[in-house]
Amino acid sequence: MKPTRVAINGAKGRMGQALIACAKADPASFEFTAGVDLGDDLAATLPGCDAVVDFTHATATASIAEACAAAGKILVIGTTGHSEAERDAIAAFSKKIPIVFAPNFSVGVNTLFWLTRKAAETLGPDFDLEVVEMHHRLKKDSPSGTARRLAEILAEVRHLDYGRHVMHGREGMVGERQPAEIGMHAIRGGDVVGDHTVIFANTGERVELTHKASSRDTFAKGALRAARWAQSQKPGLYDMQDVLGLK
Repeated sequence: MKPTRVAINGAKGRMGQALIACAKADPASFEFTAGVDLGDDLAATLPGCDAVVDFTHATATASIAEACAAAGKILVIGTTGHSEAERDAIAAFSKKIPIVFAPNFSVGVNTLFWLTRKAAETLGPDFDLEVVEMHHRLKKDSPSGTARRLAEILAEVRHLDYGRHVMHGREGMVGERQPAEIGMHAIRGGDVVGDHTVIFANTGERVELTHKASSRDTFAKGALRAARWAQSQKPGLYDMQDVLGLK
């Protein structure tokens, strides 16, 4: 299989720089064709690539997906913080091209997703559910896309509604914890790449599942792996669980 030709959208950012470095470090698998950032013409770079890897801003994703769909190019989306309308737009464009849309491209985090589902199914409804995440001070969205996905998995297993049952922090006289609550807590500070913990707490015992990322290369390598995997896929909306065969 020839090297996958990748264009990086958001090339000047921290993730963009990590993606470029990782692609160049593996020339047998990837050819870095273009780095695109604010003010650049993404459409002009599309003829020379097989896939676009995007780590920019949620409000830009729909237009990026539209351009990739028009050109017949794979799109890998690592941006988080999308609205429901923006998610719907991504799903619509995936009918024309393969799109890998994941809140986190780390192999370890996607294993955490899988373990979280299994733990929730095994431990049952008697355990209280809490999600705690920490990121660097510059992160704009909260909670992180990864933390949101963890809470979504817990809600799916418990047959709960994310919007109604996720409690974002607690302040004041909120009363006793309700059995149907999923606690969500976001911490910001320093240069933390990304820490996520899922807590299952019952009377007399507690189970904690934790993933800590110390390098952005973890996410970059996963996103590039997704781009290469998508070359053999039909149009559709995929996530990293599909790439890793965890579904």
